[in-house]
Amino acid sequence: MPLPGLSFLLSHAELPAARSRTVPARDAATLLPSTRVLLKRREVAEVERELQSQREEFRQRMERLAQRREQLARREEEQRDVVLKYDAFLKAAAARRERALRREGEERARAVAQRAEAARLHRDLEGLLQHRERLARRLRSLRRFGDYLRDALASMGQFQDVPAMLVHFGVLAEARAALAQEAEAGQERLAQGRARLQQCQEEMSTELLSTNSELAQLHARLEAARQDVLQWESYWAHVQTTATQKTQQLGQIKLAVLNLFQLSTARLRIPMDVALEDTEAQLDMV
Repeated sequence: MPLPGLSFLLSHAELPAARSRTVPARDAATLLPSTRVLLKRREVAEVERELQSQREEFRQRMERLAQRREQLARREEEQRDVVLKYDAFLKAAAARRERALRREGEERARAVAQRAEAARLHRDLEGLLQHRERLARRLRSLRRFGDYLRDALASMGQFQDVPAMLVHFGVLAEARAALAQEAEAGQERLAQGRARLQQCQEEMSTELLSTNSELAQLHARLEAARQDVLQWESYWAHVQTTATQKTQQLGQIKLAVLNLFQLSTARLRIPMDVALEDTEAQLDMV
């Protein structure tokens, strides 16, 4: 019959290795030396706690094993007593003999089972001793990191103990990771903004080329319009000059007609009942 608590001991025999596998893998090249030291110190603390737990469990198992051995010894003494009583009362009653035979068979079966259990416990003990030796070697390999952390704690002088220092630097590492993630997101947003800016620049360049083309066409049309305006202005100046000359000539003609009309009417003594502005009537009178 398996001893109580043995399955628990076996299930926790490789606990440090299992816990070491749950620690997230880190790229040593990307971590600061102080961060690696903190991680090593945390691993040392975990190994020490697990080793202490394994020592306590091993002590308890050894105590239970000793108790079990005492029980086996007592049961062996009881079996010998039973055998002696069986021999004494063998001739007395067949019923007691049969019961004794059955009891002896049961005791032998239990003894076989107990010997098998003892052998298995011995193998478990050997496995635990080997595991303890592995933990001891691992602790010795990590001891220099613990010494380094204690020296760092003594040199800094701002933390009460190594776990407090590890917690502080763990928080700093998490903050640094968050800042790195935020910086990466900012770089991504910056790249997206640059892409949008480049796209806008390309669109503006295309629109500017189109606008420049339209502006060149409008400039050409403006130059043509200016040429037309200059031609029309020259023609209009010529028309105005000609009109001025014609007006002057007309005024001279009207004045001459008026003088001739006045001279004629004065000499012929004709009444001047024609308006001074009616040149045609004056010409008719003349």
